[in-house]
Amino acid sequence: VQLQASGGGLVQPGGSLRLSCAASGFTLVPHSIGWFRQAPGKEREGASYITSSGGSGGTTAYADSVKGRFTISRDGAKNTVYLQMNSLKPEDTGVYYCAAGRQTAKFREDEYDYWGQGTQVTVSS
Repeated sequence: VQLQASGGGLVQPGGSLRLSCAASGFTLVPHSIGWFRQAPGKEREGASYITSSGGSGGTTAYADSVKGRFTISRDGAKNTVYLQMNSLKPEDTGVYYCAAGRQTAKFREDEYDYWGQGTQVTVSS
């Protein structure tokens, strides 16, 4: 059972990245999937989540700091969840983690059962 987060990198302010969260050993379909991030010297915080819909949909939610710039989506056939990040800002810099949890998890970290290893996002000119 493993979650693999990927797609991070160095990007200039205003740029875009797409993060992927791929699962192996289990299906993401019945789980809510959350993206969390941790900036240097700060606590980890929720960025976005998508609930289970039995396929490639789900209810989505975003932290105020990323609303309108980030889009979360899931592809049931690929067992993968994506986080499209546009108009990136230096304050978006951090390690981004994906997690799979209960349908009611929202941004409550203790309701997520599986965590990926994190992918570094650096927004800098």
